Amino acid sequence: MPNTDIKQVNPTKALSFIFVTIFIDILGLGIIIPVVPKLLEELGHVDVSSASEINGWLTFTYAFMQVLFSPIMGNLSDRFGRRPILLISLFGFSIDYALMAFAPSVFWLFIGRVIAGITGATMATATAYIADVSTGDKRASNFGVVGAASGLGFIIGISSGAFLGDINLKFPFIAAAAAALFNALYGYFVLPESLDKEHRREFSWARANPIGSFLQLGKYKALIGLASAFTLVYIAQKAVEYQLSFYVYEKFGWSMTQVGILGIFIGVLLIGIQGGLIRYLIPMWGLKKNIIIGLISYGIGLTLIAFANKSWMLYAFMIPYCFGGISGPALQGLITSKFPKNEQGELQGGLTLLSSISLIIGPLVMGYSFKFFSYKDSVVYFPGAPYILGALLMLISIILVIRSLKKEVGI
Repeated sequence: MPNTDIKQVNPTKALSFIFVTIFIDILGLGIIIPVVPKLLEELGHVDVSSASEINGWLTFTYAFMQVLFSPIMGNLSDRFGRRPILLISLFGFSIDYALMAFAPSVFWLFIGRVIAGITGATMATATAYIADVSTGDKRASNFGVVGAASGLGFIIGISSGAFLGDINLKFPFIAAAAAALFNALYGYFVLPESLDKEHRREFSWARANPIGSFLQLGKYKALIGLASAFTLVYIAQKAVEYQLSFYVYEKFGWSMTQVGILGIFIGVLLIGIQGGLIRYLIPMWGLKKNIIIGLISYGIGLTLIAFANKSWMLYAFMIPYCFGGISGPALQGLITSKFPKNEQGELQGGLTLLSSISLIIGPLVMGYSFKFFSYKDSVVYFPGAPYILGALLMLISIILVIRSLKKEVGI
């Protein structure tokens, strides 16, 4: 049996394990991004506008399952440790991708999303793991590991997905399934446990449900506003994460290879900003300024993307958007610093619940707004509508954060 005692592993080494875990997880997600629109058009026999709508419902299904099950997985990780929950999650993703690879109809894509949603506690457990091995000022900057690993996984994933998709639409999903399965095996043999037995707590059904998670988050008054802003930010981000490939296919007639190149560029920015720059900005500006400046940058980037009329503009406008990523680790660092060690899994389960709610709302709203303004008979043709909507949500989140920070003494 592999040795999983975290006491024998230093925090730096533990973080490297999590880096690889998140990297491979995002690699699997990135691989399928350029291909999903084409797959839905082929299986559903629809155009890109209708494919966007179907993609919204697929994401809704995944997110709804996460809303129901992420509090359970988060609480289980507080009871049994982060490692076993993480491995179960990764195995579920491998099944989902395999189903997507060989699905004969859109119906089977929904089955895969149900399985992935139930087991999809990867990010919640990984961030709880980071919280376990982080202390003091390093807590927020260590959350930058998530951004750096995500950026690198995104670069390699989306570029290889575009290359494989040009050969065969099924190949990226097969590769994603293999990556998730490899990640599960890697974790079994290498990943150490981060939560000592003395810091674990009994599992409670009263807390392991969506209502219980909301009640736990609501224990801290000022946290409610931050959690609300957290949710709105995630909803707004779906305009880029889930609509960008549909957007460029429709507006600029891009190929999968062109989407892959843009994905590489975005990934490089994310690595540089969240993996490196943020480690200097947090000590320089502090958590509060990083949050506000990041959210403003997000809003500016989304607005510019909406009105891009040349392909090269997307590259320029992604710079302020990606710079907005400094707000995420800072916001998460501020929130996690207010919770005790043995409630970090529950907290991250609660935050995953909020991000899942954003997945229920975001892709559907963004998908329908894209369809409405890009449909061939649309009164007003404006495919950039989801990005304007995202910018408005960022503005609301800024207001919520400012109000919450004024009440911070109440946290």
